[in-house]
Amino acid sequence: MLDEDINRKKRNLEEILKKAGRILIAYSGGADSTFLLKSAVECLGSENVGAFIEKAELYPDSEIEFARKFAESLDVKVFVFSSKKLSDKKFSKNPEDRCFYCKKDLFSNMAEIAVKNNFDVIADGSNLDDLSDYRPGNRAKSIYNVISPLQQAHLGKKDIRILSKKMRLPTWNKPQMACLASRIPYGEKITKSRLKRVLLAEEYLRELGFNTVRARDYNKLCRIEVCVSDMKKFLKFRKNIVEALKKIGYKYITLDLEGYTTGSMNRVIKP
Repeated sequence: MLDEDINRKKRNLEEILKKAGRILIAYSGGADSTFLLKSAVECLGSENVGAFIEKAELYPDSEIEFARKFAESLDVKVFVFSSKKLSDKKFSKNPEDRCFYCKKDLFSNMAEIAVKNNFDVIADGSNLDDLSDYRPGNRAKSIYNVISPLQQAHLGKKDIRILSKKMRLPTWNKPQMACLASRIPYGEKITKSRLKRVLLAEEYLRELGFNTVRARDYNKLCRIEVCVSDMKKFLKFRKNIVEALKKIGYKYITLDLEGYTTGSMNRVIKP
């Protein structure tokens, strides 16, 4: 049984969505945006909800395909938009505000689709916990009047997982995902080859059973983050991992003893 606090937040979300009207949601297939999409359908009806899925070099094809299939299962209007992020030098140079240029491009394209298809508002799946991390992409939301219903309803990641499980959503326990560019240190150029290397490394590690994992790319060196509880298991596969990642192109492979940490690449940013 849900406690009253979570029920209150859920009711707040429903009121926010009802006031929003026809809504176009930036949909990635992650836990947050899946919960938001499903909630919007329940509140507004599928005919009043759209899912905008961005296809770019920054996301694994498997994630795009999952998002498309799930959105279609809800009978909402699905827009799959191909974007060439690396062609934008402001993004590919990987400055500290890289996410601003990425989100600005995303919301600009969403705004055009929204106008053409008579949506009243565009929204993203940012949750309350996101406010505690460095998020330069938030600046882009104000330019295009993007709303974040989950934040407005004060729903954090834990709340969303609890509600998603109750709704039997397949993403209720899905590990946090982030664009592959977040694996590359700020100031170092983002290239297709580096993104591919990160993707192959993380796919291999997930095949070994590490669901929460990051392969941080420092050119010849790969700094791997897994949950602290998975470190003993990681060391059992040490030789296999070293061999596989060297074949991918890394010369040095390290395990971060601090373990997986959200936004660990942001530590270098001065407040």
